[in-house]
Amino acid sequence: MAEHQPHPEPTFDNLVQVIRRLRSPQGCPWDRKQTFHSLKPCLAEEVAELLDAIDNEDYANLCEELGDILLNLISQTVIAEENGLFTMQDVLREIIAKIIRRHPHVFAGVEVESVDDVMKVWAQAKAAEGKAAPPSVLDGVPRHLSALLTAGKVQKKAAEYGFDWENQEQILDKIAEEVAELKAALTSGNDIHIDEEIGDLLFAVVNLSRFRKRSTAEDLLNASVRKFRKRFNYIEKELTAQNIQLEHASIELMEKLWNQAKNKPRQPEAV
Repeated sequence: MAEHQPHPEPTFDNLVQVIRRLRSPQGCPWDRKQTFHSLKPCLAEEVAELLDAIDNEDYANLCEELGDILLNLISQTVIAEENGLFTMQDVLREIIAKIIRRHPHVFAGVEVESVDDVMKVWAQAKAAEGKAAPPSVLDGVPRHLSALLTAGKVQKKAAEYGFDWENQEQILDKIAEEVAELKAALTSGNDIHIDEEIGDLLFAVVNLSRFRKRSTAEDLLNASVRKFRKRFNYIEKELTAQNIQLEHASIELMEKLWNQAKNKPRQPEAV
């Protein structure tokens, strides 16, 4: 049996060297095979697991998930090094310079009095970087966010240029309009039209949560999903206590248990 080598000191440089070893001819066949694109699903999954750990306040798992994300980010950078695109030093240099450049109120004596002032200073510093403007102001919204987050950011970007509602009552009227259009589409039986109207209704609801400036539609829907999970778990536990398999339970019984779960005292969901 091969003996394990002692672990190197837990430093950033040693982690980079470990990943370079994995990518080397003497390393791991799976790691050598990976590319920028092949690692994308891994990164998305690790970020999702990190967010779960934060929501669960599971700090041991949070520590582990941060390490998994760091592994993925360094792997991406090592692949870039191998292809002569940029180095880890380039990545660190860019982010340090950007942080300092976009925080003149911290590093250059610019005075601010509020978070709104900070956002204005940040926007001015970003604009001064001289990057070419995209064809549309909406092009700055990333394509790989969830649909809910994308919708909220697109709406927010348009609102920055005055394309926005005056009050939430107007948005409620829009939601009612979209519900009516969805009902009409359902009556028509046109599946393409029905799908379009469902999307329009979702977009209008996102507008309401975005306009209220409290929580994102993503956070609100996740809170509702957690509530649904909790209530459905109650149904499963009660059925188990009654020696009834879930697939054999009647809808009447499940609805009764659902209402029991719904009426149980609970703390408001954090979002």
